[in-house]
Amino acid sequence: MDEQVWLAERFEEHRSRLRAVAYRMLGSTSEADDAVQEAWLRLSRSGAEGVENLGGWLTTVTARVSLNMLRSRGTRREEPLEKPRSMPSGLRVVPDPIVGRADNTDPEQEALLADSVGLALLVVLETLSPVERLAFVLHDTFAMPFHEIAPIVGRSPTATRQLASRARRRVRGASAVPDADLARQQEVVSAFLAAAREGDFGALLAVLDPDVVLRADTGGPPREVRGARAVANQALTFSRLGGPGRVSRPALVNGAAGVVSQDPDGRPFSVMGFTVSGGRIVEIDILADPERLSRLDLSALAD
Repeated sequence: MDEQVWLAERFEEHRSRLRAVAYRMLGSTSEADDAVQEAWLRLSRSGAEGVENLGGWLTTVTARVSLNMLRSRGTRREEPLEKPRSMPSGLRVVPDPIVGRADNTDPEQEALLADSVGLALLVVLETLSPVERLAFVLHDTFAMPFHEIAPIVGRSPTATRQLASRARRRVRGASAVPDADLARQQEVVSAFLAAAREGDFGALLAVLDPDVVLRADTGGPPREVRGARAVANQALTFSRLGGPGRVSRPALVNGAAGVVSQDPDGRPFSVMGFTVSGGRIVEIDILADPERLSRLDLSALAD
């Protein structure tokens, strides 16, 4: 068999895992695909001679590429002329969501979303430094030992363990634990949507946690709204924006209850992801940036 064909077949065996690693690192499906492609290019150029554990080698390469991309992203944010749009200090960009049908999840999504990498977790990961994020993702999510992570981040195994521990504390302190019952999540989200459609402010407050956070990316500067009354007002405003013929349908957004709104021609208008904890909505992430929506894979929603 031709060596390149053999390498390509071996690489495909690991692609889903590599994409999952990159997605957790970058919070962007397009950047994750770029990182995985770069891993393939490096493998195709160097070959697998002398590589005892191809999966481990590819994971390390993908992690290094993702780390460099994160560092480059941080550098670009410090250069206003290269910044595509202004972002107020402290606001967090809504990550690229993984969207699937409300009644099932395909194998590709299961690989990406293993270990419940919800939008809320991705938002928290955005607050970590690149090396903290890498140490946490590789160790806590993919069970890579610290002595293998250490060379990637340029630290000792002990220092790498400390990076992951610090990241873990921040993640546990900042992210709510979603209710495990998906059907119950969907009931709460349905009640929220019905209240928004009917303009029932009291019913909205009943399903919103007092400290609920809403994040929205509509194409301009990201917005963040906190508190049940403020979020309820935003929900009523957003509901009134729905034009004639616009359809909202239940969906899985990063493995949790969500909603995708589309215009009559089937073009996406928004993707909303919800974090439901204790029977109430604690976080809402809305992606309504037309450019970013156009790059999402919504094929799972096709009838």
